[in-house]
Amino acid sequence: MSEMLKTQDGREIAYDRIDGAGPGVVFLGGFRSDKEGTKALALEAWAKRHGRAFLRFDYSGHGQSSGDFLDGCIGDWFEDARAAILELTEGPQVLVGSSMGGWISLLMAREYPEKVAGLVTIAAAPDFTEDGMWAEFSDTQRQELIEAGQVALPSDYSDEPYIITKRLIEDGRGRLVLRTPLNLPMPVRMLQGTADADVPVSVAVRLIEHATGPDIRLTLVKDADHRFSTPECLKLIELSVLKVIQRIGEVA
Repeated sequence: MSEMLKTQDGREIAYDRIDGAGPGVVFLGGFRSDKEGTKALALEAWAKRHGRAFLRFDYSGHGQSSGDFLDGCIGDWFEDARAAILELTEGPQVLVGSSMGGWISLLMAREYPEKVAGLVTIAAAPDFTEDGMWAEFSDTQRQELIEAGQVALPSDYSDEPYIITKRLIEDGRGRLVLRTPLNLPMPVRMLQGTADADVPVSVAVRLIEHATGPDIRLTLVKDADHRFSTPECLKLIELSVLKVIQRIGEVA
């Protein structure tokens, strides 16, 4: 049964947590995803097998947490992640960020490097509101967003369209990580599928070229899609987390 964390902003964040050895592992999900996804549950099972502390949670407007998805933005979801990580974990953590969760984990690493022992990103989507949405909108879509406050986009994952709000786009501009220096002093493992239709390989290459740090590696998986949830991909995520934990132990 999930527990609830009430944040300083009055939002209620649903979470599941297991105790274990540190550094703990925190899973950060993607845009419109929740903590019950395949990757989150597989990683939790791995953490249980290895006696490792683990946390998964829902951003506000996602899953079991309070709020309406359409009211949210990157800043809100970053604040939710920050509250969960700072209040529900002990010591530095290994953050595993999927898609948008990759962007949010990078924000955490930039703002709270002392709390982030290591990073594993899965199809990380930094700055996607600007580079993957606004940049690809037609003039008509941009005008609609500005005048109506939102625009509907078709979704590959459901019959319901994505509703993109003006607030999401405008707030995202204050959270960009690829326009200013991004130092990642912790071990970082980036995973990316070559058949990802949502986050192209060029994004992963741009991120690894932009970030600075002593131990950053990118692994490309041929034919893997954005879900990155095949048994082979899940195994690679687990292995990457283990490698990061081992590297942390070597450096300590």
